[in-house]
Amino acid sequence: MKPFLYIGLLFTILTTSGCWDRTEINDLAFIAGTAFDITDDGEYILSHQIAIPSSAQGGPGSGGSQKEKFFVISAVGKNINEAFYRLQKKSSRRLFTAHRVVIFIGESLSKHGIQDILDVYTHDSKQRLKTYMMVVKGGEARRLLQVKYPFEQAPSEAIKEMEALGSGLSVTLRDFFLASSSEGISPVLGVIMPEDLSEGMKENNIFKLAGSAIFKDFKLVCFLNENETNGFLWVTDRMKDGRINAKLPEGDGTVGVILGKTNRKITTEISGDKIKFKIQLQGEGTIWENNTPLDISLPENLRLVQKALEKSVEKQVLDTLSKFQKRYKVDSVGFGQEIYRDKPKQWKALKEQWDHKFPEVDVSVAVKLNIIGSGMAGPPLHLKEKEIIK
Repeated sequence: MKPFLYIGLLFTILTTSGCWDRTEINDLAFIAGTAFDITDDGEYILSHQIAIPSSAQGGPGSGGSQKEKFFVISAVGKNINEAFYRLQKKSSRRLFTAHRVVIFIGESLSKHGIQDILDVYTHDSKQRLKTYMMVVKGGEARRLLQVKYPFEQAPSEAIKEMEALGSGLSVTLRDFFLASSSEGISPVLGVIMPEDLSEGMKENNIFKLAGSAIFKDFKLVCFLNENETNGFLWVTDRMKDGRINAKLPEGDGTVGVILGKTNRKITTEISGDKIKFKIQLQGEGTIWENNTPLDISLPENLRLVQKALEKSVEKQVLDTLSKFQKRYKVDSVGFGQEIYRDKPKQWKALKEQWDHKFPEVDVSVAVKLNIIGSGMAGPPLHLKEKEIIK
């Protein structure tokens, strides 16, 4: 009896073990970046940047060296599903999206509307919500996938490193979905654009972060430049690695500060039909440039510098808010969200008319900066003693 039992158990093990439905890594095409564009006829152009495995051009001893680290394939479809299906027909391996780093969206498509291209990311469990999203200013998004960035093997990896530095606005799929589905706020995306290393080059070999893009109803409303984006980062409490420059009154030169710490607090006041927001901004940083004759190691001169820097930040933020309120009438800062969180009953009454109320709300900004390490800065070393103001 026991021999039959052992045979039965062995048969069970042989038939139930193993990964019969697994997919080998050699059968996958790893997508590093994706780009979305639109044709003149309203169809979608889907492009993928695919990493080339090191073994694809021969193994050890083959005598060859791999030059290309990636390639780009594109397809057109009436919807994203159709375009993806056509892309799969061009690939000898199954397209795999779980390692994707960035999604580029062309400027034309951003103005047309991006709602339809986002739906696919809500149904596929392999999509990474930490994938960065960016608008490509001034051209097609797929062109950026072809840039041979000099520092990284693929341009998508360069984007990942640039965003990690915190020198611009970083927005992921998760961030965009949260903002677009939340009460009282419109989503924002970072902006990137290609740039030639030299005027004589025919091919773009580098790109740069170029501000931010404001969306309303999933359509691009406007771009914010670098200065306006910094104001936006301040007021939304996203400032990480900031720099402030300010001109001193009476033409005494300019000063610059590198920020190490920042903080923002918003207070909401509602009285009848009047809505007021008080924004308090705090920051701490060190002097990195002093093109004035002031010896800023002295307390009196340091106060002059701090006041000038605080005025500069205040103007930067107010100019950005004016663009949101008066020119485009879109609440990307999230003032409506502040009311929704702190005063839900009032928000229920304001929600339907917030687009008309938002341009009329009163906003005040107060800035307090603390300059540390000023004793080591002192006056510019190239000035003579008689030229230094103490």
